[in-house]
Amino acid sequence: MGGKKGRFLSLPVLAVISLIGFVYYTTVFVFVEDWLGLSTYLGFLNYLIYSWVAFMSLLSFFVAVIKDPGGVPTSFALDSENPPKNQGVTSRYCDKCSTYKPPRSHHCRACKRCVLKMDHHCVWISNCIGYGNYKPFIISVLYAATGSIYSMVIFVSSILQNDHDFSRTSHKLFYVLCGFVMIGLSLTIGTLLGWHIYLLTHNMTTIEYREAVRAMWLARKSGQKYHHRFDLGVYKNLSQILGPNMLKWLCPIALGHLKDGTEFPISND
Repeated sequence: MGGKKGRFLSLPVLAVISLIGFVYYTTVFVFVEDWLGLSTYLGFLNYLIYSWVAFMSLLSFFVAVIKDPGGVPTSFALDSENPPKNQGVTSRYCDKCSTYKPPRSHHCRACKRCVLKMDHHCVWISNCIGYGNYKPFIISVLYAATGSIYSMVIFVSSILQNDHDFSRTSHKLFYVLCGFVMIGLSLTIGTLLGWHIYLLTHNMTTIEYREAVRAMWLARKSGQKYHHRFDLGVYKNLSQILGPNMLKWLCPIALGHLKDGTEFPISND
């Protein structure tokens, strides 16, 4: 995993920043201006709201890029004959790192290390999504999905409320490109948000879901009901990831509730 500066200079990260800039500029200075006018009350209000959503999306994205997802502490699992346990869950041994890793940790081939509560390696932030940066990642997806849908609504409203001269090919291509980008982003990021809301409310990672698919199949086959052992209920799941203070749930830099990422409470169900 490259340094923080190197991540920002990577092509995928620069592409995301450029895309956010393009969508923001066209939404505010083209479609809001064309639809309502920035000098009007409603136009200026939409400008303020959309600017706030774009700013929070970009801030969350930056935090997810910069924040270390979490590596296995050097003090963890020093005794190879007595693997440490987390409330009955035995830690697994990583052959690549030649050490034990805490429950929910996995080895990332891209980062070349074990990552605490690893969800996946995200090429778009040039970083792993893990214990330390999952909150800013999901908050970034939330604001990005909100901004994309907001952009699409403004785009459609601008087209329906005004007469446009589409006789010019360049004008027509511009609107087709913007429509394609905004609809595509709304569908893609909206789907991603829905997926991670499901994982969030069940206290699962993407890797754990894949592992649970077989476990659920085996449970149904044997006439039993599968229950994810880290699923504590929706509110406790959200509080464990987003923090105990609901007022800070949507703040990507409110990460004071995070501990060392080596132990997690287990459901008794």
